[in-house]
Amino acid sequence: MSETFSDPGSPYQSSAGELQVSLPVAPTAVAAAAAPPIPEVLAKPLRVGTSFGVWLRDLVVSLAISAFIIIFLYQPVKVEGTSMMPSLEDQERIFVNKFVYRLEPIERGDIVVFRYPRDPSKSYIKRVIGMQGDDIRIDGGQVYVNGKALDESYVPSEYTDQRSYPDIVVPPHCYFVLGDHRSMSNDSRDFGSVNQSFIYGKAVFGYWPMEKMGRVR
Repeated sequence: MSETFSDPGSPYQSSAGELQVSLPVAPTAVAAAAAPPIPEVLAKPLRVGTSFGVWLRDLVVSLAISAFIIIFLYQPVKVEGTSMMPSLEDQERIFVNKFVYRLEPIERGDIVVFRYPRDPSKSYIKRVIGMQGDDIRIDGGQVYVNGKALDESYVPSEYTDQRSYPDIVVPPHCYFVLGDHRSMSNDSRDFGSVNQSFIYGKAVFGYWPMEKMGRVR
């Protein structure tokens, strides 16, 4: 004998006591009925206060990055005087890399910025001619390094002079520097070699005037 299940309170119970089962609802209809409503996404305009806050944040970040670059990496400077012509002209604006010599050594031909040995409150800009241990001699304007004439294409004939300088050996941790405009330059011929501790940057890029924009050579 098969068992039957009955529910006395069910309106679907037959007179024979058997449970009547209604037809199942289609799965798609159940899913549709059970799915939660999709919320609408509305585009809200930014309020004025929010826009100002974003702008102020970006400004502060930009200023902080600029300050870091100026303080630790590059410093804009103005050339005053004609001692480095024609490479650098009076009032020309350039960037000086203050970090580069922490990564690489000073080399012959570099244009360096340093504190004037006789008055450290002043800064000079000159070209490195002699390294430590080099034998330097100038005869009638011609520079000799370790007995060999130095080829100086950056000094046109109209910027040379006939000045001589006795034979010296550049001391340890020092550099012999000259201005490119030899007849108008106060340099190592006058104040001697410059100690490395006085050198704080390398001229790397000119940005004004526009026609001279580019790498400093």
